Amino acid sequence: MRFFSISARRLASLASFAVLTSQLPAAAQQTNLATRSDGGKTTQPILTGWRFHQAGKDNWAPATVPGCVHTDLLATKQIEDPLYRDNEMKQQWIGKADWDYETTFDVAPATLQRQHLELVFKGLDTYADVTLNGQAILHTDNMFREWRAEVKPRLKATSNRLLIHFRSPLNEVADLPKKYGYNLFAINDEQAMGIVGDKGPVLSPYTRKAPYHYGWDWGPRFVGAGIWQPVQLEGWDAAKITDFHVVQRQLSAQAAQLSLVVEYEGAAAASGPATLVLETTGPTGQAGPRLEQAVTLQPNRHEVTAELRLDNPQRWFPVGYGGQPLYSFKARLVQGGKAVDEARTRIGLRTIELHREKDTYGKSFEFIVNGIPIFAKGVNWIPADIFQTRVTNPRYHKLLQAAKDCNMNMVRVWGGGIYENQYFYDTCDEMGLLVWQDFLFACSFYPGDEAFNNNVRAELTYQVRRLRDHPSIAIWVGNNENEVAWQQWGVPEKMGSHKLDVWSNYLKLYRDLIPTILKTEDPSRPYVSSSPSSDFEDMAGSQTTGDMHYWDVWGGTAPLSDYEKQTPRFMSEYGFQSFPELKSVQQFTVPADHDIASPVMKEHQRSAVGNPRLQEYLLRDYKAPKDFASFLYVSQVLQAQAIKLAAEHLRRNRPRTMGSMYWQLDDCWGVASWSSIDYYGRWKALQYYAKRFYSPVLVSPHEEGENVRIYVVSDQQAATPATLNVRLLDFNGKVLYKQSAALQVEPLTSKVYLDIPKAKLLKGQDSKKVVLSCELQAGGTTLSTNTHYFALPKEMALPKANITATWQPATDSTYQVTLKSKTLAREVWLSLAQGDGFFGDNYFDLLPGETKVLTFKSEGAISVAELRKQMVVRTLPDAF
Repeated sequence: MRFFSISARRLASLASFAVLTSQLPAAAQQTNLATRSDGGKTTQPILTGWRFHQAGKDNWAPATVPGCVHTDLLATKQIEDPLYRDNEMKQQWIGKADWDYETTFDVAPATLQRQHLELVFKGLDTYADVTLNGQAILHTDNMFREWRAEVKPRLKATSNRLLIHFRSPLNEVADLPKKYGYNLFAINDEQAMGIVGDKGPVLSPYTRKAPYHYGWDWGPRFVGAGIWQPVQLEGWDAAKITDFHVVQRQLSAQAAQLSLVVEYEGAAAASGPATLVLETTGPTGQAGPRLEQAVTLQPNRHEVTAELRLDNPQRWFPVGYGGQPLYSFKARLVQGGKAVDEARTRIGLRTIELHREKDTYGKSFEFIVNGIPIFAKGVNWIPADIFQTRVTNPRYHKLLQAAKDCNMNMVRVWGGGIYENQYFYDTCDEMGLLVWQDFLFACSFYPGDEAFNNNVRAELTYQVRRLRDHPSIAIWVGNNENEVAWQQWGVPEKMGSHKLDVWSNYLKLYRDLIPTILKTEDPSRPYVSSSPSSDFEDMAGSQTTGDMHYWDVWGGTAPLSDYEKQTPRFMSEYGFQSFPELKSVQQFTVPADHDIASPVMKEHQRSAVGNPRLQEYLLRDYKAPKDFASFLYVSQVLQAQAIKLAAEHLRRNRPRTMGSMYWQLDDCWGVASWSSIDYYGRWKALQYYAKRFYSPVLVSPHEEGENVRIYVVSDQQAATPATLNVRLLDFNGKVLYKQSAALQVEPLTSKVYLDIPKAKLLKGQDSKKVVLSCELQAGGTTLSTNTHYFALPKEMALPKANITATWQPATDSTYQVTLKSKTLAREVWLSLAQGDGFFGDNYFDLLPGETKVLTFKSEGAISVAELRKQMVVRTLPDAF
């Protein structure tokens, strides 16, 4: 290995320093006098002693930082729970008001002697005027940027008063259409976007604020304000490290060639020799090479690069394809034997490519990681709470673990939400979850003036620098659905004579500005200008090139079977709604609300087409549920069956289709939504189904014409010897047909291994009274099971099953339950009458005479006797 310095050069970019360690949780308890030392630089958190009030009133109350005005109002009992019943609509005044936040803090005498003292705001939402001791120091207009202010001349030893005045975003943007000469609000399709007019705020394309605060059709209409990221005072003297980045130049099994790039800023009087020390730590904690290089500190910003060779590197893989070894690096500037500053980062070594080559179907769209074509099995990610600072690290971990546990390998961070925190991306790195990262532009068109673009340039430079060392990030995407909006939503017509200006602004942002930033800051990853996008080689959402969002099912009235008419190159968004289960609904309602037509249930339904659409789809396949709780249950079964139909179809079409990401994993509040996990953390039927339809090896029976074809789809990298067993049963367990086949399941393929004529299979049996069971086994282990029915549920005379359950303790909090039924038990749902816990499997078909063994993990101490008493078993016939 060899280390050398490239001559330092002044950087034109003055991008903000990106802290590479995890963000502090909202509940962090640190005093304002607590000072943490990073080498020579000191960092003093300013997180306590905050208070807030509505501007112009004298009703100061305690505030939590990080936080937001809604959570502070709730904590101080000035409002009721915004997510309960219809409280939301009573609280629209909050977004129309201005708010003040203030605290006082002391500064240690030694800190006051530092050459530079900067107040650093990791995130202010959004229009803020900041004063320190009565003097203006900062004006902000972007919640996605870090903001800094040099404050040394304004600081004193005690009682420094920091005041942040937040102006209402609604009032701020109200007159902007007049300023620009055309109304970008008019572009949005009100029905599709859920814009609510006089009921609440609308999405604003004029502001760099989380769009999901502005009334999307899947979320509430809260317009927030507040200090949503930490605040700190940084002190430094000769120099500080402003960025530390590891560039992977080459990677092979023999060696990894890396460039360690350190950017530092020198004080105005900075001069003299210093030493840059670089330390490496391997994936198992072993010390790597320690390198030193002499540098000369100079004023302004400079870059120093070290070349490092790692022999026999361990490569990072997506989950299911290998391990996730991570290398850690530390950079220290040392002068006169004392540390000036230090920075850390962590990387995974892997190659990634978005393969887009012409083929018989058009043009491919597949991710190649370390030379392996990856079928993306994933889900769309929205913010996990409408009030983002309530999302704790354990909640992030639980949601991402659920994705991994259900065989997902990719999550799409949707462009209508936020750039997630460090813990989110760190966890994706550790779990092997690839991240499709949208930039935060969604379903709208944006101004193109110099001020707006400069604001965006600073935002994207900061965020790309913050995130680029994460191996999990697979792709940058310019926006969500803007290309398809221009082509298919009638945007040019809505803009009239201004359409050329609007389109010119689009090109400046997604064709020019963003690629230029990425070329400088992160040329290592693929970039696509929009999702869906065909790069204008075809219509966005084409089935021949690019990715696709498909919403004719659910968004339109297309039948579920139309999912199987879609064979895109990559399906990055599709979805179907359901309600949460009754326990979750009870957390935001009273019994009088338990009717899908009640005002409260309507209020908790944000789709523009709403509950009638869900009921319409349900009645196409199922009988009318007998009561409210049954409707909730059947809605989940319907959602799971719909997405199963689509996901298995997409996987069967590998390699023509190389991605399936349904909408969505999580929910930001208690609501009827497209999520597979509800707001309260309970898995819906869809989440359990996903574990099966995203299995690494999937057996998938499919009716095609007069035949039933049995596919096996494999994501495994080696051929797998297996046995396929196919049986046709009546509902009492009589075997009407059976066939077995010894297979050599080919790796990374989808292939038909059995093709059975329906006439031979059914042999004159009533198709409404049979079930086809398919099971794939290898070495005594079941790889995949699946069932297929030849009629709609409402056409079938399903028996009411009598399921027996036997409980046994496994550990202090884990139990084993064994289920058996003499007749077919369809869509078995296990729950507890009171309390909560987690069943390892749920919403499954229990075949007649067969045994199902699964685990249950309790949330607290409970006896086997109490479990027997509390367990509730529901099957599909019980709902009617």
